[in-house]
Amino acid sequence: MRRQAERMGAALAIGVLAVTAIVGMVGMSGTAVAADKAEPQAAPAVGKKEPRAIVKTKYGEMEIKFFADLAPKHMENFVKLAKSGFYNGTIFHRVIPGFMIQGGDPNTKDYVKKELYGTGGPGYTIKAEFNETPHKRGIVSMARSTDPDSAGSQFFIVVEDSLFLDRKYTAFGQVVRGIGVADKIVTLPRDAKDNPTERVEMTVTIVE
Repeated sequence: MRRQAERMGAALAIGVLAVTAIVGMVGMSGTAVAADKAEPQAAPAVGKKEPRAIVKTKYGEMEIKFFADLAPKHMENFVKLAKSGFYNGTIFHRVIPGFMIQGGDPNTKDYVKKELYGTGGPGYTIKAEFNETPHKRGIVSMARSTDPDSAGSQFFIVVEDSLFLDRKYTAFGQVVRGIGVADKIVTLPRDAKDNPTERVEMTVTIVE
């Protein structure tokens, strides 16, 4: 189990850069997440109201609460990109049952250049803000390469507790409504590189 967990953790590294050696390691299978699992519970709101993100797909909506105190720069970056329309038309380009779904690559707006999926970003990177947040079901975290400070725009949503990622990836938010949407996406048919054979485009808006 530990070896499989390490493989899945390493697989996230290709979310920003094309590390073909790592791609070859992600051949694991997983048990699909049951659609009737309870949604993650949001912590009680304290102080001023923070912005939230609404990720709309053809399978429904997911609402994301940000960890403003734990990963302020990542929240700021995600909000900025979303408000600019950066994420609109991108897809969830990697799905691994029993683990996570990943999206946020601008290259995925191009239907025919699948070989570039997973290699795109906003043209800059963000310094890691690793924190003590456990990567439990519903956590939203940043994909990166082997460089801890290489995250840009790609993010992933955990559908099964994946604590082996803790303090190695920046958890910056949590799905507080609509985690069942991720459950549907993660079970889609996929190819050998975990790219789903069905396009699931997203539109991301910020509510404040």
